[in-house]
Amino acid sequence: MGFAKEEDLYAPVKAFFEGQGYVVKAEVRGCDLVARRGAEPPVIVELKTGFTLPLVLQGIDRLALSEHVYLAVGVAAAPARGSLWRRERRGILKLCRRLGLGLLAVHEASGGKDPLVEPLLDPLPYRPRPNRKRQGLLLKEFAHRIGDPNTGGQTRRPIVTAYRQAALSCAVLLQENGPTKAAAVAEATALATAQRILQRDVYGWFQRVDRGIYALSPKGEEALALYADVVTSLSEHRSLDRTAKASAR
Repeated sequence: MGFAKEEDLYAPVKAFFEGQGYVVKAEVRGCDLVARRGAEPPVIVELKTGFTLPLVLQGIDRLALSEHVYLAVGVAAAPARGSLWRRERRGILKLCRRLGLGLLAVHEASGGKDPLVEPLLDPLPYRPRPNRKRQGLLLKEFAHRIGDPNTGGQTRRPIVTAYRQAALSCAVLLQENGPTKAAAVAEATALATAQRILQRDVYGWFQRVDRGIYALSPKGEEALALYADVVTSLSEHRSLDRTAKASAR
C-alpha cells in the first residue's frame, strides 16, 4: 500500500537521526527536516512518498544550503512489480550518487514492526570514474561505423551498427554472386570478420549450402530491401574510399 502522506515519513526519519545523536527539527526555512550534531554542518532531508523528479530538484536546491542532503523515499512493504522503485532502483542510486545526494529508503511498517529507515547512499561529492572498457567499445563502434546510417531516436527498424553494416556487405555480395566461399566473401568485401559473420549468422541472413560455402537466405533478401538506403550509402562510401586510395598511389 505504501505511505499515504509525507508526514508519515517524518517520525521514523527523525528517530533515525536522533539515534545517531542529532537534534532534529521539521520545516526549517522550507526544508522538510534539518538535523544538527554539535558544530557539524547541518543535514537536510527532503521527504516524499515515492521517488519523483520534483524530489530530485528539491534535493539539488538544498545543496546550496548544505553538502549533506538526503532524499527520504517511502517504500511499500511489498512494492508493485512494475513500480519505479523496483524497476529503476539501480538507476536511482546512480543518479543520486552523481548529484552528490544521499538516499534513505523508509520501509512501510509490516508484521507489527515499526517503519524501518534503510540508508542506501551517503551524500558525497561525485568524482567521475570513466568505465574504460565501455568507453573503448564506444570508440571502437564509432570508428568502425561507416557514415551516419541512423537517426537519433529512431524506432522503426533496428539500429545500424558497424557489425550490421559488415553483414549487409556480405549479403550484397551473396545476392550478386550467389553461393560463395566464405574466404572469397572476405576477400571481395575486404572484411577480416566476414567468415565469422557468415558462420555465426546472428541475423539469420545466410545459409550454409556446403562446407565453407554460403548463400543468402530469404530473411537476408528482406533485410537488403529494408536497409536499401544503407546498402546504397555503403556502396558510395566504398567507392569514394577506393578513389581516394587510388589517388594516393
